[in-house]
Amino acid sequence: MMRRTRSRSPIQQAKITQHTALAALLVMGGFAIAGPSGLLAWSENLRVLDQREAQLAALEAEREALKNRVALLHPDHADPDMVGELLRSQLNVVHPNEVVIKLED
Repeated sequence: MMRRTRSRSPIQQAKITQHTALAALLVMGGFAIAGPSGLLAWSENLRVLDQREAQLAALEAEREALKNRVALLHPDHADPDMVGELLRSQLNVVHPNEVVIKLED
């Protein structure tokens, strides 16, 4: 037995092409609205950006504080107060007539 293949009319072929194109457009539209970089994710991305900028500002402030401490401990011209503070805190070196008051951070 020989199988007959059905040939589609030009109108049916055009409808199939139109439906396929419509489906592709709907999928792309769905990604534009609800995708990872779509409209619904926009506010979430802005919130995360604000968080990261706040983190960056805090890290930059901490970096500047550490940079200042490093400058105060430079071997050629160390700050005597900083050296004394580090000696007392790191090595527990105190004079007999001194009282140590430690503040909680």
